[in-house]
Amino acid sequence: MLRPDTFALTALLAILTGLGPTSVDMYLASLPEIGRALTATPATVQLTLSVYLVGYTIGQIFYGPVSDHYGRRPVLLLSLIVYCLASAACAAAPNIETLLVARGVQAIGVSGTVVLARAIVRDLYEGPRAARELSLMASIMALAPVGAPPIGGVLQTLFGWRSNFVFMVAVGVAATVVAWRLLPETLRRASDATISIGAIGASYRIVAANRAFLAYLGILAFSFGGLFAWISGLTFVLQGLYAVTPFEFGISFAFASLGYLTGTAIATRYVGRLGIDRTIGLGAIAQAVGGLLAVAVVALRIPYAWPLVFAMALYVCGLGLVQPQAMAGALAPFPDRAGAASSLLGVGQMSFAAIIGAGVGQALGGSAWPLVLTVAVMGALTLATWITTRALRARKT
Repeated sequence: MLRPDTFALTALLAILTGLGPTSVDMYLASLPEIGRALTATPATVQLTLSVYLVGYTIGQIFYGPVSDHYGRRPVLLLSLIVYCLASAACAAAPNIETLLVARGVQAIGVSGTVVLARAIVRDLYEGPRAARELSLMASIMALAPVGAPPIGGVLQTLFGWRSNFVFMVAVGVAATVVAWRLLPETLRRASDATISIGAIGASYRIVAANRAFLAYLGILAFSFGGLFAWISGLTFVLQGLYAVTPFEFGISFAFASLGYLTGTAIATRYVGRLGIDRTIGLGAIAQAVGGLLAVAVVALRIPYAWPLVFAMALYVCGLGLVQPQAMAGALAPFPDRAGAASSLLGVGQMSFAAIIGAGVGQALGGSAWPLVLTVAVMGALTLATWITTRALRARKT
């Protein structure tokens, strides 16, 4: 069994957390071929992303409270099995309707891995130590959006679109075997509450009544909303307005992802010295500045894409400083309800980000203004929330 305070356990939790983002990034290069192979319009193929996001959000509602009752390990194994079976169904899908259903089930399955990985960290660690663990996990996980698109592109070129989902099955099976063989149960005391919709709702009400939790959730939602604005608009802005090539697009995507890796690496090294709150503040400042720089690039009509990509890399670097620390702070008051708190964090953060992303996607037209203004507002709100809730979060009530 893997023991706490070992890199092996951290790496496993990071891989589990990274399954969700990887399942999005890996097959992006295959979207056009999926449309041709399954005789589907681009808008219908795009629904495979939307359905996944909905399933990923809904699935997180249940895993945390259920794991508070039955334990992290069995619920995690169940979520991985669902993910593997649904990924296989995606690979074998004979039509776009089957693919859409399988993508929704795949997302419901994999959503449990991120919820339970966070809950396991809260079971094992507290305070800055938990924040450092989440930062280290995020550093490893940040490699997923850097490596997944190139791997997906190679698989698409050599074997076609179905090979991306076959790869997901292989990774999911490997993660399931490792978790089954090596992951210990970390829940110290199971909840006595019966599992029902009413009990889950009651658990959520207890968590949501904590004002410090809500403050951290606000920080998480605003900072993550800027990232989803970028993801929703970057194809249109970079390829449509700045006319970058597909190769340059991939490099730009990877560069921004490296910004996140930089932020999490800084947090891993210095959160023990700076503390959770000051590390969040440093990241919030980086996000606010990155958002303002993005606005300046568009306002000055700079004809090159790289200044905008640099501004977003700074924003995403701030995200790497903010997110793990805010998660650790939000989970800290709930040693007995870490699963429910983790679920509520995920649902709240993803729901808000999905609304922001959809709004940016609808608003984009002939300019990058909807994208950069949204990013700037999200950065400013992250910083403002951090400033105005410091005393509240220090009381942890």
